[in-house]
Amino acid sequence: MADSADSSVQPARRPRVHALVEWLRWLVLAAAVVMLVVFLVAQGQRADVRYGQSPATGTIAEGSAGELTGETLPSVQQLTAMLAANRVVRLPGSVAQWDTDQVARAIGGADVRILVTPPGLSEQQREEVDSVDNATVRVIGTEVSGDIYQVAPGNLADWRDTLGRADVTSALVLLINKVAHGSTVTHAGSGTGGGWRDPTAAELTTVAADLRSTGIHASNGATLSAAPTKATTQAFGAGGALYVALPTAPLDAPAPDYGPALGRLFPDTPIVVMYGDWIEYQGPHAADFAELAAASFYARFGDRLSAYAYSQDQVLGAYLTTVSGIRYAGLFDRPLPYRPADPLRIALPALPWLFAACVLAFLALSVRSLRRPAAASRSLSRRGGGDDARLAGLTALAVEVSGLTGAHTDPALARAIIQLRAAREALDEGLPRRRVRDLLDGADRELDVVGRRIEFRGYRPAEYLRGRLA
Repeated sequence: MADSADSSVQPARRPRVHALVEWLRWLVLAAAVVMLVVFLVAQGQRADVRYGQSPATGTIAEGSAGELTGETLPSVQQLTAMLAANRVVRLPGSVAQWDTDQVARAIGGADVRILVTPPGLSEQQREEVDSVDNATVRVIGTEVSGDIYQVAPGNLADWRDTLGRADVTSALVLLINKVAHGSTVTHAGSGTGGGWRDPTAAELTTVAADLRSTGIHASNGATLSAAPTKATTQAFGAGGALYVALPTAPLDAPAPDYGPALGRLFPDTPIVVMYGDWIEYQGPHAADFAELAAASFYARFGDRLSAYAYSQDQVLGAYLTTVSGIRYAGLFDRPLPYRPADPLRIALPALPWLFAACVLAFLALSVRSLRRPAAASRSLSRRGGGDDARLAGLTALAVEVSGLTGAHTDPALARAIIQLRAAREALDEGLPRRRVRDLLDGADRELDVVGRRIEFRGYRPAEYLRGRLA
């Protein structure tokens, strides 16, 4: 009874299995094609070899950041006349300061005329200043130039004096020696020197109280309006930072150096102190990156900060962008913020292997599809009379389709007939059954080729024999 039940169910189940295999075969082929296309398209993308890309985008914008002060200058003729009457002409709004004794010694007996203008001049105004022929030295903001030369600070100490105190003593001495005396000295040393001191207890108490309450202290004259929350998180992480903003320090007295004192007062907390356009960092990993951040920032923006009038908000935003870039480059030990993985970048190395696997699966299923008819008809023959019945069924099929074949199917039919005759002879002569089955399998495959190519259904061996042996 069990055999009878199996015989009745199996013929209905096998077509469904065959259809599923066929569907799966074409599915893996389509998947292989998709993977190949994705892989080839991805090869055209530009490689990104950076360790990490900083999300910070702030910078010092040119022309739209309030760096032009709108100051009105006298005409070129007026400036020329003013310099003819005075060795030093300082226009309203000028910020540059210097040690008059050092500069006077550098001038000596030479005829040196110094024109000092405010920062933030337009390009046209800068051209007019350059057109004042009797100006030996021109100072725009804290940018010092003369003849064909322009002097820039040579180290961070000079940048600190120039941008934190508007002290151009070093630059003036260097340029005067070169232009007036032909000196080959390439660096004049620090400016006034000794211009910084420890803050008093009262000064430190005032600043610390503001930091504890609001996280920011802005003295009178400072232009920092608020702490940049987003930029702070990108630069220093979720813990935040403390900010101290001070105006440019006067040159006639030592200025309080708050950084080290606040670092001792707020250990393990990032502290950013601004003196005019000069920024210092105190806090975690300061030894690892603070000097690097300052050198990178002022090498890029120092010249522009010297000549234009940016607010401390603009300067601080650009500085924090530099710190974020250093952080994302992995140059100091702070955890990087979470960045979601790019699935395409992760999958790309595996795509060639997945493609190869899909191709192998397609080939394996194709071979199974080609071999299936012979296996199916062999199974049917075992349940319906053995090799003799199978030989008879395949012979009848060959005779029936002989009238339906054409040029494309005749060769396969001829090969099938030859193998059927050989199988008949092997049976008659009592050759091993394995030899007979091999011949029948070969005839089965050839007749399956014929059955698939003719326009009428039901002439593939498995289908034909199922009908005869049912």
